[in-house]
Amino acid sequence: MNNQSLTSTQLYVFLNLAGVLIAYAMMAGSLWYAPVDFSTKGYWGMGILMLSISLINVVKYRFDDMNRQDKIRQLEDAKNDKLLKDYVSES
Repeated sequence: MNNQSLTSTQLYVFLNLAGVLIAYAMMAGSLWYAPVDFSTKGYWGMGILMLSISLINVVKYRFDDMNRQDKIRQLEDAKNDKLLKDYVSES
């Protein structure tokens, strides 16, 4: 991986992290100023926390599945290459 793509990847990660932090700050502000009692704010806060954990899990499982599919594709490509080499060497 060259240095340019590493830098752009770091930039995307930084921008996404900044966006998430800003969104959490705005959500915290809206919870703070919401005209409801403290128990309702706590309930909303737990919902936000559980939604965040669920989103992290979804992204992790999708990433793991993409890695698994990539490994399977690489194994199939290697098997096909070996079959072709064996066929060519026999001929």
